[in-house]
Amino acid sequence: MHDPTTFDSNRAPEPVGAYPHARRVGNLLFLSGVGPRKRGSKDIPGVTLNAQGEIESYDITAQCESCFANVRAILEDSGSSWSHIVDVLVFLTNMKDDFKIYNKVYAEHFAGENNPNPARTTIEINALPTPIAIELKVIATID
Repeated sequence: MHDPTTFDSNRAPEPVGAYPHARRVGNLLFLSGVGPRKRGSKDIPGVTLNAQGEIESYDITAQCESCFANVRAILEDSGSSWSHIVDVLVFLTNMKDDFKIYNKVYAEHFAGENNPNPARTTIEINALPTPIAIELKVIATID
């Protein structure tokens, strides 16, 4: 039986564990961690892996753009929208090298007219479950 409080997008990357893309509680929508992977593929935009599957090089701009597109898809497929985002928790694996670029790309997507100005926290972590440099945890409102 389908749980009407959970949502899975057919446009966002498949979860790497046993969790939905999003869960609704009241008028809030909680997104599970969203990275830059593409649905139906092991390819990660902006990431070059070596033969051992380790990151050889990456483009944080490309990862940010793909990550934001995945968040947008999950929000829309869940019945919410980009403009309803109220809180963003960002995980970076390399704060020193990536924060300035990520912050610029983030501002392009979240600043200005018709865009949300959500609360935001950015933290550095040692690793993410897949070979990516950024992941977002988002809370949005939903009608």
